[in-house]
Amino acid sequence: MSLYKRLGEENGITKLVDDIVDLHMNNPLVQARNLPLKENPEHLAEIRQHTINFFCAGAGGPQEYKGRGMVGSHKGMNVSEQEFLAVVDDVMEAMEKNSYQEPERKDVLAILYSLKPEIIRL
Repeated sequence: MSLYKRLGEENGITKLVDDIVDLHMNNPLVQARNLPLKENPEHLAEIRQHTINFFCAGAGGPQEYKGRGMVGSHKGMNVSEQEFLAVVDDVMEAMEKNSYQEPERKDVLAILYSLKPEIIRL
């Protein structure tokens, strides 16, 4: 069974992304990068939808991701290893909150770490 199906397809992934966004907004290590989005709800909604589509497509779903690539999205941000780990921790916490089992958490963790070179210190 695909990771997409195991994550609950689009509905499950949407709930997961919403929980991740909430955690990012309250995580002192990354909230400074995310709080400005609250002041621009249209941009936040756009990023949220891109994230849902990216997550769905990356997990094997039929959604098409039309946003920028990881390098294009993070270039100039100079994301630190500490910030990257804080984001990973938020994702894992959201997965636990949504009762995903260890195999799903490990698969998502592997995907996140595969993206690390395209995110940090750019």
